[in-house]
Amino acid sequence: MTGLSANLVASKDRNPDRIALRCDDLQITYGEFDAAAARVATLLQQADIEPGDRVGVMLPNTPAFAIAFYGIIYRGAVAVPMNPLLKSREVAFYLSNTGAKALFAATVFAEEANAGAAEAGATCWLVDDAGLAELTADLPGQAPVQRADDDVAVILHTSGTTGKPKGAMLTHGNLSRNCEVSMRTLVETGPDDVVMGCLPLFHVFGLTCGLNVSVLAGAMLTLIPRFDPRTALEVIERDHVTVFEGVPTMYSALLSVADDTSSEATRSLRTCVSGGAALPVQVLNDFEKAFGCTVLEGYGLSESSPAAAFNHPNRERKAGSIGTPIEGVEMRLVDLDGVEVPPGQTGEIQIRGHNVMKGYWNLPDATKATITEDGWLNTGDVGRVDEDGYFYIVDRTKDMIIRGGYNVYPREIEEVLYEHPEVAEAAVIGVPHDSLGEEVAAAVALKKDAAVTAEELRDYVKARVAAYKYPRQVWLVDALPKGPTGKVQKRDITVPTGESTG
Repeated sequence: MTGLSANLVASKDRNPDRIALRCDDLQITYGEFDAAAARVATLLQQADIEPGDRVGVMLPNTPAFAIAFYGIIYRGAVAVPMNPLLKSREVAFYLSNTGAKALFAATVFAEEANAGAAEAGATCWLVDDAGLAELTADLPGQAPVQRADDDVAVILHTSGTTGKPKGAMLTHGNLSRNCEVSMRTLVETGPDDVVMGCLPLFHVFGLTCGLNVSVLAGAMLTLIPRFDPRTALEVIERDHVTVFEGVPTMYSALLSVADDTSSEATRSLRTCVSGGAALPVQVLNDFEKAFGCTVLEGYGLSESSPAAAFNHPNRERKAGSIGTPIEGVEMRLVDLDGVEVPPGQTGEIQIRGHNVMKGYWNLPDATKATITEDGWLNTGDVGRVDEDGYFYIVDRTKDMIIRGGYNVYPREIEEVLYEHPEVAEAAVIGVPHDSLGEEVAAAVALKKDAAVTAEELRDYVKARVAAYKYPRQVWLVDALPKGPTGKVQKRDITVPTGESTG
């Protein structure tokens, strides 16, 4: 058997009574996990979902996500993970863009999910953990459909220059090899480990390094639907968590509630992994001192499944570095002409190897612009490499904002602002934020005789996009700065102080 489904089947066969998933008091063994996924596969078959068809997953970090995801994989279909906070217009876009036939969505987000699915013409199953079990209770299970390494397993939406997210196609080979390398050489996960699942499973970091690595290793994944630092510490102590994976803001949040007893309460931790954005060196040092465990920083993106580079546990660790390329992957720096630059100079990071996506869904031109003919993935990130081959992120060439580990694409928010009848121009940028890393902000020029306020514009966007996307800071300007060609020069935008609108 090949493909991601083989990992769950193998872990079930090795230890069916081992706890695979835990969330609060709910515990599910590998035997139960496999059986539940097999019943979901039957549900999909009865709904005329064929291998290769797309199915959305719009669920929080609960066992229902894991079961629905692997049920889709068992059916041979393609999972389309989605943030459960999406509004109906965004849900409709994700489903329509991929031609998804169905959607698993959380009951608590029924209004937005139902409306978006209806607009896209997709079936919507509203479930929670109990609801998913009830939905499939009377169904027989079915054996996983065989899939080849080159078959698409997941479509993850990422940034787009047109303001609309692009669907990165990750194959069974991409994800299987990435989680195998991550398990064996990076996190060194085994069946006795307990991995904390506080990273969103709809995000490639949480999906690969959390869920898929745990399943491959036969480890236990303990889930937190919504990250809270005090809850995380309680779960670490309760479940004897050995591996914690998070974005930098989570490490800062944990530090904010740490006390003299923290290292004792978290003594089970052996490895922590940071990704999603650069982890400040001071935060890394303070965290290790407070909690008494090692933090390993890595680098990747949706298009690379995600792991590309890592501070490997068996090599020298350099604080502030993203480490060296993972096994089977090459990285290099190139100039604007695509020529490799020597160590010490900055250039765009390129990646080549088993982790590079198949391409963007239905976007051949965007795929061609992102992946070179000889297989190098253009990341849009500027970095440098030292004499030992360790890479460092210098800056991002893309305008993407990373707010608390979530990706926000400025053009998408600008499009919403432009829909307001009194807006003439809008530019969305990221501004520094102590705990989130970046906050979303917008400079807006109004049409003549417009009377809308900054607060009203903030609320206008808030009602139309997910909660993490809307600009907390909005200010009005006479006009946006522009270059010789008339293009808005975001670097010349002056951010006022005291203009936060909440």
